Amino acid sequence: MRKVALVGAGVSKFGVRKASYRDLVWEAGKACFDSIPGVKPKDIEGLVVGSVMPERTAFQSHISSMAAEALGIRPTALSARTEHMCASGTVGIRYAYAFIAAGLADLVMVLGVEKLNQPSGDEAILNMGTGVDREWEAAFGLTAPPCFALAAQRHMAAYGTTEEQLALVGVKNHTHASKNPNAHFNKGATLDQVLGSRMIASPLRLFMCSPITDGAAAVIVASEDRARALTDTPVWIRGSGQALDGFQLTSLHEDYAHWPAMQRASASAYKAAGVGARDIDVAEVHDCFAIAELIAYEELGFCAKGEAGPFVAAGRSDYGGDVVVNPRGGLIGCGHPLGATGVAQAAEVFAQLRGEAGARQVPDAEIGLTHNNSGMGEHIVMIYGREWA
Repeated sequence: MRKVALVGAGVSKFGVRKASYRDLVWEAGKACFDSIPGVKPKDIEGLVVGSVMPERTAFQSHISSMAAEALGIRPTALSARTEHMCASGTVGIRYAYAFIAAGLADLVMVLGVEKLNQPSGDEAILNMGTGVDREWEAAFGLTAPPCFALAAQRHMAAYGTTEEQLALVGVKNHTHASKNPNAHFNKGATLDQVLGSRMIASPLRLFMCSPITDGAAAVIVASEDRARALTDTPVWIRGSGQALDGFQLTSLHEDYAHWPAMQRASASAYKAAGVGARDIDVAEVHDCFAIAELIAYEELGFCAKGEAGPFVAAGRSDYGGDVVVNPRGGLIGCGHPLGATGVAQAAEVFAQLRGEAGARQVPDAEIGLTHNNSGMGEHIVMIYGREWA
């Protein structure tokens, strides 16, 4: 297979936006093209758009063709939309990666976009129930917050994890988001503020949860020859892995604090990249809820099972620690516009490995990881490097 790299990236402002769905496409697309002046819309051979529910929230289907026309792109090799709930954007990057590695295209844009706060916040909450089994789970109130609360309760019972340790994830990620001008939240948060925020699903409080966010992000993926011709600092896709244990809660591992699919996905990615967990300098993980980040520390190999609470409490997932996790603010601080999240994670790693992350810069970052989950049973891991090997 051919080597593949990221050569450009751009992100819109995240938040509760008055911008339309098409406005968000324009905003992220322009930012992406601005990041790589040598690429124009006419040069793009393919477009993959990650978007979960535009039919319900933006009243729009036929998404890839609409976005291509909005951005002035006329695909000659690939045009597709990916819908894979929270992992939609990263699945789109995997599509582009595989297509280019196979020699079917040389330059593909991956765009993630979501307009969730339309027509109303209440509608958005109802729509989120489509991410679980609507007939057998969502209809009875078993939506994302209580599902992840069950995982948190199990982790606390099995390993002695505390509410304060969960809250420290919120503190860290809100603090990181305060340095990210595109983040949904920019004010930071103290431990008292996180612990004093209202309970959503015990033990998860408001500031331990990701918000309902509008936003978009885009990256340009290139073959080795195109990448080297376009930039002196490409960011290489070195490994990728995906694994699924099940859709309904009844299909998952009986221990909700153990997510074996994430272990398998990360093992595949590490093997392909020729690296291990200790080699990762910066990681963007799927902190839809604070417990998800804690479990990610363990399943990705940053610490042993059951040690995630002390790991975050000791500052080992922050600047100066073992690995900097979620420097852009994660889903908790930056926001979670579903289809855009995985692409925004890739854009952050792209900036970090090129030394362009400004106040968020991780010193001497050479290898980055992104992780998305769709529920607790499905996980995708990508490994990026400043160098190919």
